[in-house]
Amino acid sequence: MQLVVASNNKGKILEIAALVAGVDLLSLKDIGFTDEIPEPYNTFEENAYAKASAISAFCGLNVFADDSGLCVTALGGAPGVDSAHFSGERNDEKNLQEVLDRLKQYDDRSAFYKAVICLICEGAVYYFDGVCEGSILYEKSGDGGFGYDPVFVPDGYTQSFGTLPLAVKNQISHRAKAVRKMVEFLALRIK
Repeated sequence: MQLVVASNNKGKILEIAALVAGVDLLSLKDIGFTDEIPEPYNTFEENAYAKASAISAFCGLNVFADDSGLCVTALGGAPGVDSAHFSGERNDEKNLQEVLDRLKQYDDRSAFYKAVICLICEGAVYYFDGVCEGSILYEKSGDGGFGYDPVFVPDGYTQSFGTLPLAVKNQISHRAKAVRKMVEFLALRIK
């Protein structure tokens, strides 16, 4: 089965490829899709669907797109769906610093990552989600992962996603949980 992942983000694709066996995973580059897809919606589900449906219409293949973000309790759930451009631009470092700056006045550092996958498979639409609870550090730790990973410590761990090995992150992350649900669903369909 061929499956297009609606991304060219190498970190994201690496995480997903480690979880999806028996499926020929194609990136946007692989299918020649170069358009920018707007994500104007206020929910992860709507943004994921916008991406998946645009790519499905372009290539006619099975496709999945995710939308995910960091939700910080003290910031009222922000950055949430605005995680990729929380600082006003698509810049991981600036976005991360914006969160740290806004959190300076708060003691509550609790947060969670949320991912929602929209899968369009044989014309039908399916959703899968995953959440990873944790907290925000006061400063960066590690340079692994991407986005807010260097300041996010998952519950039950003392290291950030920026320092945890990819194998560990792939067991506990929000995206891993959502992808596993999708993979279980696809495994039943492939049989």
